[in-house]
Amino acid sequence: MSESVSGNGSGDGERVVAAVDGSAGSGRALEWALTAARLRGVPLRITHVRGYEMPLVDGPFSSVLERTESDPVLDQVRAALVGRADLPELEFVGVDGSPGRELPRLGAGAGLLVLGSRGRGGFASLLLGSNGLACAREAACPVVIVPRPTAAGQTADPGAAAGPRVVLGLSAPAPDENSVAFAFAEAERRGARLQVVAAYPWPVLSCTPAGDFVMNAVADQETERDYGELADDVLTPYLTRHPEVPVDVVVAPGDAARHLVEASQGADLLVVGRHRRRLAPGRILGSVTHAVLPHAGCPVAVVPPEPAAG
Repeated sequence: MSESVSGNGSGDGERVVAAVDGSAGSGRALEWALTAARLRGVPLRITHVRGYEMPLVDGPFSSVLERTESDPVLDQVRAALVGRADLPELEFVGVDGSPGRELPRLGAGAGLLVLGSRGRGGFASLLLGSNGLACAREAACPVVIVPRPTAAGQTADPGAAAGPRVVLGLSAPAPDENSVAFAFAEAERRGARLQVVAAYPWPVLSCTPAGDFVMNAVADQETERDYGELADDVLTPYLTRHPEVPVDVVVAPGDAARHLVEASQGADLLVVGRHRRRLAPGRILGSVTHAVLPHAGCPVAVVPPEPAAG
């Protein structure tokens, strides 16, 4: 079932896709997606995947069947949006299938796929559901996961400047260019400051003549300086392309995930790459991204790398 409704802000470009299921979490994701589509000047496709998992003889689930009758979840969303101003062009799509399989498919060709951290299924105590993980891992487009208010911290990072803020997790020795480009573009759209967090291994240890490993403060300072220089080299071209975006670079020792979760408090968006470049190509989540997703205090954008050549 597919239906288009004209709003006030349609435009060219790749659409934003929002997944809804009638839950409060999907309602928050929809609001975020409406703003994202409006800022981009592109249509918003609002989609609901109704669980329909019919095993075939060889094991996989049946292909998606588009329904022609009314979808109550989409009807409710449509009714709630009636009369709202500044809506982007809207399209409503309801399909049957396994959400974890079909949501990434529905995001194919989109510029952004947005969903809540928890839907109607699973355990309410979990901060991130299987569908969110599947989309973050499998979708060909960037995926934004919008957390619950109880998961989102209300206290801003004390080290962050006031005002709109986008946080970028940067692996300085092996940067993911897609996530850097996405973060700069998003900060520019939102008139936000970009806070770049580059963590380096700590403590730095040196081996003594006796064979013991001890902390080396001098080597630690050198590592911090090296990572700062690497971060500057990565960011310089983007600063030229986005001169209106103010940028703060934080070079921090130790666990990258912890620093990113702390920086996410009070931020508008946290941007991370799907996996580190040193890992084998494929649709997998790196350890930092996997650790950040359940604990971030703001929406998290997981940006896939460029497809492997050949």
